This record gives sequence, C-alpha cells and structure tokens, in this order.
Amino acid sequence: MTEDEARDWLASRFDPKRVAHIERFLAMVIEETAAQNLIAPSTIETIWTRHAVDSAQLLALGNDEGVWVDVGTGGGFPGVVIAMLRDAPITLVEPRKRRAAFLEHVVTTLGLSHTTVVAAKVEQIAATAEVISARAVASVEKLLQATAHCATPETRWILPRGRLDPQELALLQRQQRGMMFHVEHSITDAASVIIVAESKR
Repeated sequence: MTEDEARDWLASRFDPKRVAHIERFLAMVIEETAAQNLIAPSTIETIWTRHAVDSAQLLALGNDEGVWVDVGTGGGFPGVVIAMLRDAPITLVEPRKRRAAFLEHVVTTLGLSHTTVVAAKVEQIAATAEVISARAVASVEKLLQATAHCATPETRWILPRGRLDPQELALLQRQQRGMMFHVEHSITDAASVIIVAESKR
C-alpha cells in the first residue's frame, strides 16, 4: 500500500472531517518526534500506511459502542486514530509521562472529549472494556494477564503482532483454554497479522 492508497482508503471509508483530524494529528506526531521518539524516524515517510491505516483497520474488528481501552498507546497508535474514528469512550493507557503529556495535548487540541488519557500501567487502572487493543506491547499471554481485571465475558482483544509463528498461536491456544483466538491479516502488510481473542462462551 502506497501513501496515496492509504489516504484514499481512509477517504473512502470515513467522513472528510475525521480524515482531516487524522492529517492534523500525524503532523503533530512528526513534529513531536523531533523532541521524543514517538515513532521510528524511518517510518515518517510512510506514516499514513504504517501508522494511520495500520491503526484504523482495527476499528472494523471492534465495535462502535462501549468502552475501548488501548494499552501502551505511546505516540497515539492505534488509540488516537481509533478515537478520531468513533464517538464512544476510549481510554489511552500510557505509563511514560512525556508520551502521556503529548497524548493529553492531542486530546485537548483536537477536541476528543470522549477520550481519557491515563498515565499509568494498565495493571493500575480501574476500567471495564468491551474492546482492548495493544500494538507491539508485550506478549499476548502477558497482555491477557495484565488486562484481565478490565475484561468481561464479552470483551474482545485486538492485538496487531507483526509476523506470527504458527507454533506461537498453537501454544497460546493450549495455554489459554478459556479463550478463542483467530488471526486477521493486516491490509498494510501481508506478512503481518492481527490476533483477535475472546472468551469462550
């Protein structure tokens, strides 16, 4: 997917105002990356593909209602992008103070009133979530453990993982017998996957 294709993908699916918000947010990320390493500088030239669409594609795997908790939001991916594309409450969990301060600035500047930033580890927060996402944060097993107190029997975890060894998925299924897992392929990188996990009902 090229940068033009990424912009077109968003423009064909979301309101122009929302896409304009994303464009403004990406400019803020690029500017702030000069002060703190929000994203790898090598990905700035592909920020629409690598970060914006890579985040936005997760929306279809969640839902439009209920609380969404994004763990380890960092520079805003996927959490801020999700917040700009849906109106239901979302909590961005980021323990690093400077990054959390940047997220607070983004939320205020862009008027994301349904978005809460929590500068803490997810184990320390009190929240109940219908959707939990995390991008490149810890192992799936550790994430499930760390967020268990936020989950209900209906909670869905959406976890972009990059490349996945089939043996790793098989091991997860053996270890987490109360969970169901399936894999979606990323539209921005055919070799990358998104693990979707839910409790067996």
